[in-house]
Amino acid sequence: MSRKVQRSEVCADCSAPDPGWSSINRGVLICDECCSVHRSLGRHISIVKHLRHSGWPPSLLQMVQTLASNGANSIWEHSLLDPAQVQSGRRKPNPQDKVHPTKSEFIRAKYQMLAFVHKLPCRDDDGVTTKDLSKQLHSSVRTGSLETCLRLLSLGAQANFFHPEKGTTPLHVAAKAGQVLQAELLVVYGADPGAPDINGRTPIDYARQAGHVELAERLVECQYELTDRLAFYLCGRRPGEFRHPFILVSVSLSLRSLDLSELAKAAKKKLQALNNRLFEELAMDVYDEVDRRENDAVWLTTQNHSTLVTERSAVPFLPVNPEYSATRNQGRQKLARFNAREFATLIIDILSDAKRRQHGKGLTSPTGETATLHLSNLQADDDQHDYDSVASDEDTDSELTAQNNNNTQRNNRAKVMFLLCVRDCLFVLCGSVGRSSEEDSRGDVEDTEGEPDPTLPCTEDVILKTEQVTKNIQELLRAAQEFKHDSFVPCSEKIHLAVTEMASLFPKRPALDAVRSSLKLLAASASRLQVECRKAAPSDLSASTVDYQLLTQQVIQCAYDIAKAAKQLVTITTREKKH
Repeated sequence: MSRKVQRSEVCADCSAPDPGWSSINRGVLICDECCSVHRSLGRHISIVKHLRHSGWPPSLLQMVQTLASNGANSIWEHSLLDPAQVQSGRRKPNPQDKVHPTKSEFIRAKYQMLAFVHKLPCRDDDGVTTKDLSKQLHSSVRTGSLETCLRLLSLGAQANFFHPEKGTTPLHVAAKAGQVLQAELLVVYGADPGAPDINGRTPIDYARQAGHVELAERLVECQYELTDRLAFYLCGRRPGEFRHPFILVSVSLSLRSLDLSELAKAAKKKLQALNNRLFEELAMDVYDEVDRRENDAVWLTTQNHSTLVTERSAVPFLPVNPEYSATRNQGRQKLARFNAREFATLIIDILSDAKRRQHGKGLTSPTGETATLHLSNLQADDDQHDYDSVASDEDTDSELTAQNNNNTQRNNRAKVMFLLCVRDCLFVLCGSVGRSSEEDSRGDVEDTEGEPDPTLPCTEDVILKTEQVTKNIQELLRAAQEFKHDSFVPCSEKIHLAVTEMASLFPKRPALDAVRSSLKLLAASASRLQVECRKAAPSDLSASTVDYQLLTQQVIQCAYDIAKAAKQLVTITTREKKH
């Protein structure tokens, strides 16, 4: 699910209009520039998601919308609202201010240092303060006041607090009361959907027993979010389409996508030897890396396609989380060095081993329990880690890493971008044909008003031509994946022909603005694709100067634009014919 931004909305950090991203755990909407800073902070500080190009569970999106519209930003800018701060010259950035250092310094102070959050009166026993806040949270989640609970969480209330008198956690209370948005907020802050109460009943049980069936199903999704997310990254199946997605992974993927080298086999054995806690940590780290790569792909598709994303806005590897050991942070950053094949193999191994462990066939934890693998109970234990050989602490200094590994990271980022864009090109087309009318109304294309346009072609003809475009794009992507650059030109010509045939279905002067803009994007992208592909067949004199890595990325960007435009035309036609 995606959404449209209301024109009155502004970036929470610099007041730029029409923010395209959100920080889920902060409950605010942010612009592209500020988002680049949020991403550099890491998911432990800000969990970002694009409002239009990322998949959204409806209740999670509603939770963010509710917080943003009810002034959640004032929680993070509490002291800035004091008139004395204005007199002292302390202010938030403007849209025209530079990202570095003005916006970045403000955002770090706001979310990382919590410099503007309301401070509680000092007490001798900090534990009492946290307990009091957690008890207030436990009571407040039965109400609809999301901003109150976010404020308590910002002050240190614990989402998994077990009330000694009540025998429940806040999520139990929210589930029983049917407070879907409160449940979403608690899960974002680490609440465990499978945590037992004093009688062994989970929040899922509470929701079901109270008749809140949809909330119960959503909590089940949250419980399996890690494995669902990893499976979707590999095979494009939406979480919720199957309960245990890792069972289908080996079927969904081609066997040739697996790395069957001796090194990979040895790594798999080492993975299986990890105790459950270390396995869960590794799975969580891979989840974070998937999120980073997918956000990179979204970033790439939402920027100006005539140029590549600048280094300034790139996040080349997972940012350091100070709560983790140096060894674990090193292992997390090294995930960015995995090429697409290696990373897919690692994910498949993790999903396969998760299935094995959940069925009780794996090692048990020190308490005798098997791993359950949902995000909320992945607690850090940094006493030891069994990652493969890593560099010393000195080797991972940010500046030294940037200097020594710049070329390697750029190469791997290009490979990552290539894989993600390949997948997006295919799924943006394949997913457009079978979408429901409700999903169409929430898509990227603006809703049309007034009477249906009778000049539009029939949906079946548009879908037929779209399938031909898809087939030709697939051929181009296979050539790119196999580094067959000499196939670029003939593939681009086939795509251009298919695009021309598709465009000919529509009137030369369509009545709908959305149709005109989609046709314009379709034609321009196909022409630009031809120009880029011709660069793959240079003369003998210029052959040595061709940057095939850059060229391939540009080709994929053009293919994505074609796929996006074709999807929009299918969506518009389908919706108009249903009216």
